[in-house]
Amino acid sequence: MKYHSVSVTIEDKVALVLVDRPEKLNALNKGTIKELGEALGVLEKDRKVRAIILSGAGTKAFVAGADIAEFSEYTESEGRALAADGQRQLFDKIEALKTPVIAAVNGFALGGGLELAMACHFRVASTNAKMGLPEVSLGVIPGYGGTQRLPMLVGRGRAMEMILTGGMIKAEKALEYGLVNHITAQEELLEFCRTLAGQVAKNSPAAISSAIKAVNAGFSSSKPGFEAEIDAFGDCFGTADFKEGTRAFLEKRAPDFPGA
Repeated sequence: MKYHSVSVTIEDKVALVLVDRPEKLNALNKGTIKELGEALGVLEKDRKVRAIILSGAGTKAFVAGADIAEFSEYTESEGRALAADGQRQLFDKIEALKTPVIAAVNGFALGGGLELAMACHFRVASTNAKMGLPEVSLGVIPGYGGTQRLPMLVGRGRAMEMILTGGMIKAEKALEYGLVNHITAQEELLEFCRTLAGQVAKNSPAAISSAIKAVNAGFSSSKPGFEAEIDAFGDCFGTADFKEGTRAFLEKRAPDFPGA
């Protein structure tokens, strides 16, 4: 399979999917989100593929966030559509995928990158991994499920702290929080994930699919929260804070927020 910003290889029933934009620290734009969703949809239908590893190309980043330049001039309605389309095309799709997806988090996983990792069924981090949701520093909030999945994984208080400070945590703290399942040296990350994926691949595909569906059902009551996130995300695009935050980011300076 050939894509512009995504690469896919399959070996021993395990597919490796890489976000392949290392020059942009694998930042997500609409094209990459669409390609990832399409690639995962194809792999889900491939009966030879029993597990998927999702990672980022290069050594610096899993996914360093969204491509700010792409949406810095969006309106509120365009912001809502951005979040809704992204959740539908990729993030919700991963969570419900019948084939388990393991996130191999190498380096930075920020903003949409951490949201991408959290949508996966579980996560393994390299020792140099750093994770966070810095959206409030741009005058916006996480829009790809971050306000919902992070509390599920680490608890409400820790999630509030991470989201409201916009700070990053290192791999050791992520393990302590339960945000990741394991930590490995960066050079061992993919091989460790391949071993885990191989263990999954030995089991019944039908049972694996049913288990994923059953576990997800336990959190289905939170679905209106994802819709609330989409609306709140879109509202941010109509604020002066959003305009200042994204402008400051693109101009590589500290923001000076006018406030509500």
